[in-house]
Amino acid sequence: MEFLRPPLGLALRGKEMFGLDDLLATYAPLDSCGRDHPEVRFSEVTTDSRQCPADSLFVALPGDHHDGHDFIEEALGRGCRGALARSDRVAEARRDRLGARLYEWREARWICSGPDEAPAVLVLVPDSLQALQRLAGRWRSRFSPLVVGITGSVGKSTTKEVMAAVLEKEFATLKSLGSYNNEIGLPLTLLQLRPQHQVVVLEMGTYGPGEITLLAEIARPRVGVVTNVSHSHLERMHTLDTIAQAKSELPAALPLDGLAVLNGDEPLVRAMGSVSRAPVLYYGLGGECRLRATDVRSHGLEGISFQVRGDGEQRRLRCSLPGRHSVYSALPAVGVGRYLGMEWQQIEAGLLDPAARLRLLRVPGVGGSTLVDDTYNASPVSCRVALELLAELPGHRIAVFGDMLELGSFEEEGHRLVGEWAAGVVQELVVLGRHARRTGEAALVKGMPADRVHFAESHDEVVRLLKDRLGPDDVVLVKGSRGMEMERIVAALRQEEG
Repeated sequence: MEFLRPPLGLALRGKEMFGLDDLLATYAPLDSCGRDHPEVRFSEVTTDSRQCPADSLFVALPGDHHDGHDFIEEALGRGCRGALARSDRVAEARRDRLGARLYEWREARWICSGPDEAPAVLVLVPDSLQALQRLAGRWRSRFSPLVVGITGSVGKSTTKEVMAAVLEKEFATLKSLGSYNNEIGLPLTLLQLRPQHQVVVLEMGTYGPGEITLLAEIARPRVGVVTNVSHSHLERMHTLDTIAQAKSELPAALPLDGLAVLNGDEPLVRAMGSVSRAPVLYYGLGGECRLRATDVRSHGLEGISFQVRGDGEQRRLRCSLPGRHSVYSALPAVGVGRYLGMEWQQIEAGLLDPAARLRLLRVPGVGGSTLVDDTYNASPVSCRVALELLAELPGHRIAVFGDMLELGSFEEEGHRLVGEWAAGVVQELVVLGRHARRTGEAALVKGMPADRVHFAESHDEVVRLLKDRLGPDDVVLVKGSRGMEMERIVAALRQEEG
């Protein structure tokens, strides 16, 4: 692909670990009140008091169910070198009881107290989340990696994993862990940056306009990937246009010498090219896409192969991700890999890396059955593509669907559509959850026999229904939103080793 390729060398301007001085300097340099503790270095940052590696920084954040400020003492007792907290959440008596060197941002300056030789430091600010974000932004500015941001309604986690698997074949790569894709998770990832990292691959999620803009200000991506716009999170953002507006903040934030990588087969994503100052690379199956896949072939759970064409180049590639739809997760990695000058052999090695498989995992089931574990998350779009893969597999096909959450006004129609699609693919359907009942009901309306559609009230009921009768001919797809904990069903139906 002919674009301005960025020079990538080792980022040598950073220190190995961030320190108290980095944190304090996000507000203002420390004045004369004690200069020994700013030499403190933190090994990493954590928001979980149960996971406090030695010399780490604990960030206390208020939450929906727990307040991190209630666990400051526990964190320091477990080995944290310091804690970052909100001033209004830590009473004077508690401050004295902690026995830490105190740094409080008050009246536009740092107020310090406590013994210089204290074993830990306590930093109090008006907003601990904002301070965490400031620290991450400052730490990121010390380095010069190429940052790749990835967003979209469906598939961004898988695309992130494939992207990282490809790029790490050539470059020292840091990636978002798990679902660290929000205003907390992204800063935590960036604080893992070290001088050796040349590329950072970040997933960027959003629940509304303005959030990706904030994440981009912290991370400063040079490459931005948008996978699609669908009904996920419709409950929060109400319309597809609002979702598209929120996702478009990523290409809008890219610099002139960056690259916007957009799904050209999705009209709402293709339109985002107009807001990008950076050159745009459209990818997809359509003839108007500069990076185009043709002759996509599915090899069942073994993955896919496809012909990729772009700028006069063409190559047949294999990918370990199952299902024809997976080509949409592979193409952005191909495009960015070529943009960075990677060889085709390296790119294909990344596409075939088993580490890239986040979803649709083959798991040995009881009785010699095969489980297709797609419990990572669920939306109508991802359910449809999972069913398309299931349709390609031989055997007695069973689907277990749980509720799809956060669909808003599309909730009833989305669950009904999944039932209609399932009726044309599976021999048996099991549904779990209040919303998923519509999936089962729609399958019945579509003509599935009543004795082949099962309405379960609990995870245990699903397991009891299936466990004792699964055999070598059975293939079971298990899928649902994260909140439904469908992985418990997979664990119970899994064939124990030995």
